Amino acid sequence: MNARDVAAAVRLGLAATAVLDLWTLIGSTLFGMRPASMAPVGRWIGHMSEGQFLHDSIRTSAPVAGEVAIGWSAHYLVGAVFGVLFIALAGRGWLARPTLLPALAFGVASVVAPFLLMQPAMGSGIAASLTPDPFAGRMRSLSGHAVFGLGLFAAGWLVCQARSHWGLAAAAAPITPTSPSTHEDRAS
Repeated sequence: MNARDVAAAVRLGLAATAVLDLWTLIGSTLFGMRPASMAPVGRWIGHMSEGQFLHDSIRTSAPVAGEVAIGWSAHYLVGAVFGVLFIALAGRGWLARPTLLPALAFGVASVVAPFLLMQPAMGSGIAASLTPDPFAGRMRSLSGHAVFGLGLFAAGWLVCQARSHWGLAAAAAPITPTSPSTHEDRAS
């Protein structure tokens, strides 16, 4: 993956994160879903600088200055990293011809991060097992990550449509056995 692909993947991850946040906003407005709070994430990250990585309950841990901003920044940083990881796994050709299944599968599979890392570290147990309603917590995480996957696809598809409509150059030309290789292709 070259620098141009990484930049495209970062934008893809940021856009997918924005789709997830839009979904959460719509869900909280129309369906009464609990809105996302990034304060616990920021608090968790803030305590890491003090060497504390595990909490009995992040909600009862001492607040950290700027925890909301830290949480939102981390949320989008993780989205960008997930975008890069997705393109690393799906291949740079996906940027030129996005398809739904790989993006959706990646989004759903990415739920392993909160289930096995964030939730246990913040005191919620593996896959929210220590919360008052583990099933609801799991479904909220799973649906959010599925929406992130849909956001990956939607962002990739929109970029391809824009390139096609306005005649813009592709972010990454697909590499196929029959296409001539360029120096840039060999370097990536």
